[in-house]
Amino acid sequence: MAINPVKADPSLAARPGLTLTRRLRARPEKVYAAWTEPEKLIAWFGPASVKPGSLRADLDVRVGGRYRISFEDDAGEYFEVGGIYREVVPSERLVFSWAWHSTPERESQVTISLKREGGGTLLIFNHEQFFDAVARDNHKRGWTEFFDKLENVVA
Repeated sequence: MAINPVKADPSLAARPGLTLTRRLRARPEKVYAAWTEPEKLIAWFGPASVKPGSLRADLDVRVGGRYRISFEDDAGEYFEVGGIYREVVPSERLVFSWAWHSTPERESQVTISLKREGGGTLLIFNHEQFFDAVARDNHKRGWTEFFDKLENVVA
């Protein structure tokens, strides 16, 4: 049995994190599919500067499975992020590592919780263990923009 080094290191608790919540007008199953089905993820993931047709998603959604998401921006710069799924509970919870290809040593962790709320979903998004506050703030801007698109795609 392998020990998860992220949870074993007490110094990680002091690293910055962020929590975002969204109420979405879609059932948890639809929101979960938007995170776990490549063609649905491509519809909302990425900043406004993504070069049309460049977004790719390779998702092996199972505990221990890997994912990779890549795109180019309008200026032609290449971006790739990837990691490993640590927890998968369909339509309820996803936990995965997160690291950009340009800084693989700066691994952080994402936890997505989906809670049925009336006819919709309460999305609780926690991204923790950032390298520093600058990385956290940059990701907060990015995720906020992405979630605006997610909200429109699943509604």
